[in-house]
Amino acid sequence: MARKRRNYTAAQRERTLERQRERRRATANADSHRYERGTKSGFLMRAYRNMQSRVEGVQWRKAHLYEGLALLPRADFYRWADQSSDFHALWDKWVAQGRDRRLAPSVNRKEAGKGYVLENMEWITHSENSRQGALNRHSMYHAVIIRASL
Repeated sequence: MARKRRNYTAAQRERTLERQRERRRATANADSHRYERGTKSGFLMRAYRNMQSRVEGVQWRKAHLYEGLALLPRADFYRWADQSSDFHALWDKWVAQGRDRRLAPSVNRKEAGKGYVLENMEWITHSENSRQGALNRHSMYHAVIIRASL
C-alpha cells in the first residue's frame, strides 16, 4: 500500500527544512556521514554526487577540468560498481584497515579528457588516484613551460 503524501504549505516545508538544517549543523551532519561512509550504497551515492557536481560545475574551482564531460546515468554507475570485483575488494580492504582515507575506493578516469563513461572508468585507491592526478598536473605544467620556451 502506497503512503499517502501530505500536502504541506510553503511555510511548513520551510520550517521542516530549517529544522533539518539546524540538526545537521548541531551534529556536524553525523547521520549523513555515518550512512555515506558506513554502507556501500551510501558511499556510492556520495561518489556519484561528487562526480555529478564536478561535471555540472558545482565544484567551481575545478570546473575548467570537467566542463562539458559526459556523465553516465546514476543507475548505470550503481550497476557498474555493484558488478565490479575491484570495487568490492577495495571496499573490503578499506574497511579492514579502519577506513584509512588513502585506501578508500576511488573512481579514476583513465583519460582525463574523457568523461565518466564506463569504458573510461576504473576503481583504484584514493591515494593512487591522487598520485596520478599530481603526475598529470606536473607533466601538463612542464609541457606548458617547454612550449613557452620554444
